Amino acid sequence: MTDSAGGTGEPRRAAADLAAWGRLAGLAGRAPSANLASLLRDSARCRALRCAAGGTLFDFSRQHVDLEVLGALLELAEERRWKARREALFAGEAVNTSEGAAALHTALRAPAADQPEAAAQVVPATRQRLMAFAESVRDGRRTGHSGRAFQRVVHIGIGGSQLGPELVTEALLSADCPLTIRFVANIDGHAIADALADADPETTLFIVVSKSFTTLETLANAATARNWLLERTNQREAVATQFVAVTARTETAAAWGLRPENIFPLWHWVGGRFSLWSAVGAPVALGLGEAGFAALLDGALAMDRHFREAPAEANAPLLAALIDIWNINFLGIANHAVLPYDHRLRRLPVYLQQLKTESNGKSTRHDGSGTGVHTVPIIWGGEGTTGQHAFHQMLHQGTRAFTADFILTGADGHQPPRPELADHHRWLLANGLGQSQAMALGWQHEDPHRAAPGNHGTNTFVLDRLDARSLGALLAFYEHRVFCQGLIWDINSFDQWGVEFGKGLAKILFDQLGDAPELADTAPVHATPGPDAATHALVSHLREINGKGGRQ
Repeated sequence: MTDSAGGTGEPRRAAADLAAWGRLAGLAGRAPSANLASLLRDSARCRALRCAAGGTLFDFSRQHVDLEVLGALLELAEERRWKARREALFAGEAVNTSEGAAALHTALRAPAADQPEAAAQVVPATRQRLMAFAESVRDGRRTGHSGRAFQRVVHIGIGGSQLGPELVTEALLSADCPLTIRFVANIDGHAIADALADADPETTLFIVVSKSFTTLETLANAATARNWLLERTNQREAVATQFVAVTARTETAAAWGLRPENIFPLWHWVGGRFSLWSAVGAPVALGLGEAGFAALLDGALAMDRHFREAPAEANAPLLAALIDIWNINFLGIANHAVLPYDHRLRRLPVYLQQLKTESNGKSTRHDGSGTGVHTVPIIWGGEGTTGQHAFHQMLHQGTRAFTADFILTGADGHQPPRPELADHHRWLLANGLGQSQAMALGWQHEDPHRAAPGNHGTNTFVLDRLDARSLGALLAFYEHRVFCQGLIWDINSFDQWGVEFGKGLAKILFDQLGDAPELADTAPVHATPGPDAATHALVSHLREINGKGGRQ
């Protein structure tokens, strides 16, 4: 295959065929005996596995990586021509090979002078429109159809159209924000009902986000919201005034009933899970204001520059990705936990679950051949310290191998409202450090019921403070980490064909669950997706309990 993502013009080999991969396989043979307690006594090694960028300290020293393994991992990156592929990403080459598209999310936060032509023609103007829109809503100049200022924003989207904006908005929204911001993703009717509970139809603004403007969940919820507004106002002008869309299919949004000035564009070269930095981030702009949104972009830009300029041995996203490769492919660890020790980051695990698994949950290389190696592990997690009273039991004394990211934040922004809460943040940090130390060193106890083996590899990331700039940098770090994993495995991190698989089946089953004629007594089993016997029986049961004439 030609290296279209890196411009080398040479065929790319499978990961297991690379020379550095073979060397790492040999080094992995001795890894099980490596003890973290011993590795952590090597000060030179610890310094080599620690770097800073974007207001964050990245500490990888609690990993089963010595300097020899680190050297082989860096050789692997060079053998994969990571620099060329990195520059192809920023230059706007078609790194999304299955769709023949660029992946220019980095251009959304870059200065206009640094944007590839495709982005420079549209991004600055759209960003300016977004900022003007957000400020006019925040200061009351833009109102609902009756002239009253907006008080509530309901953001309707799913997946990449919702997870990033919700994470950032909930993490950083200040108490003095004039708006209440709610998010609706699930097609479950309880979700839209909760978002509209106690809402005033004259002061509620709706943002509908769907790149294709065909997303089932989003359009169903948007239709419900539109009907809710019409029923309470009896004014079509209310929909025209109080609905905004973000989409790549602006003409479809206009046909749905939205004014052109209320439609913000997306572009084919921005993937949903990388779209926070675009108008998809409208709730962030509304919640934080122009200065806050600019700081978020500035933090991501700082990480972009670090990723492009830092040498491999001090490049935080690259080092994180290479250590991930070591753990997944050479130590056989298929389980990764995300553990933020800050309540404001409680949505980070689910955001990263989508970013990582939708990007790299692939078994096919760019040329259509199989990877031949495992790719992304299971990603999950939860906030500290609540997880310590739940799943941490499994982490300390269970039988499964795992790795974890601990995310800690500095005290700035953690100032408690009352003096008696002053120790809360210090306890939070103490617990985060204590848990990571315990996972590394374990607890040797004569009572086997109390003993914990330890020797689990973890990373610790410490944000100087949790603000828009540092959070932007952290999320960009994870984006580049995902990209670097993908280039080592030689997979396309920017498509997601697998998410479409069950959607077609759902459309057929929707009809069967409704008022269609009674199902046949038998249902053939097809090699391709169709009415298998188990699904047939469940549909019949659900029709029966829902009063749709199911079989008795």
